[in-house]
Amino acid sequence: MNKTKEVKLVPLTPADREQFIADNQEAFLYGATQEFGMRDNHFEEDDQIISRETIEQSIDRKNAVTYRIMLGNEKVGGVVISIEGNEGELELLFVSPKAHSKGIGYRAWCEVERLHPEVKVWETVTPYFEKRNIHFYVNRCGFHIVEFFNSHHLDPNDRDMMEDDSDGMFRFQKVMPKE
Repeated sequence: MNKTKEVKLVPLTPADREQFIADNQEAFLYGATQEFGMRDNHFEEDDQIISRETIEQSIDRKNAVTYRIMLGNEKVGGVVISIEGNEGELELLFVSPKAHSKGIGYRAWCEVERLHPEVKVWETVTPYFEKRNIHFYVNRCGFHIVEFFNSHHLDPNDRDMMEDDSDGMFRFQKVMPKE
């Protein structure tokens, strides 16, 4: 893949939904197995780090916008955001493992910001073990860690965490500069 090709975001089509879900699961599974191998308890269903249900809930959420990340004519990832007023949430962002370390995720995030200037505060979460994600959000995209959800500080919006004694999630926030 050529790094000089333009990264574009195109709205997800119904015909591409199944492949989007499969590609998302592949990317998340790759990250977790790089960190833990196949030995851990971080899997949601069918040996997947992120379940089909979780992805579908993000895509189908009220105010959700789902994009395919394109490098030229090639599908290399995806983004799901939700926007309410001037607040946005990055639900999912993934890049195919075959396209990692080429700046595609960063260029896709810059495109999200360009397409949605109405958003003044962005938020997202990522598991504590996703070192690549933490680096990406903090050091590349300008987010700040604002909260760490764990067994001693539960996320009030995440019922699964309360039920499964999850290991932890970082909550990130990015306040956009005033113009």
